Amino acid sequence: MNAPMYRPPDPAKGCIFCRIVAGQATASRILEGPDCLVFMDLFPASKGHTLIIPKPHSESLFETPVEALSRVMAISKPLAEALRAVFEPDGLSVIQLNGAAAGQTVFHYHMHLIPRWFGQPLHIHGRRKAERARLDTQAATVRAALLDVMQATG
Repeated sequence: MNAPMYRPPDPAKGCIFCRIVAGQATASRILEGPDCLVFMDLFPASKGHTLIIPKPHSESLFETPVEALSRVMAISKPLAEALRAVFEPDGLSVIQLNGAAAGQTVFHYHMHLIPRWFGQPLHIHGRRKAERARLDTQAATVRAALLDVMQATG
């Protein structure tokens, strides 16, 4: 099996997530490492809706190198713990869509972590844009909780 070729982020191609990685578009950032970026979804399905992306551009699960997928998954556990500590949801949806037929609308691999409460309908698309100040406040609160979780787990 041939591994897909690495494609660096190309903000010129219009990928909003590549533009966020490059600092050409704003996001309410929670955590940034050399390989991944964690930020609040601008159109949240619920309070605390967070995205994890690998920095190098790849469209979907099918094109993303296993190493990048592993890094996204590795941060998802402490992030889930931080979201639970901050928002106290009844549950957490972890959603990842691949291709337009599956509902993917931003064609840069990403994982959604969505805090959920009983009785709350789940809408992935057609959501309202959140206020940036509210997202920035949530991002700062989740960042502090995430750093606590990461320090506690070593």
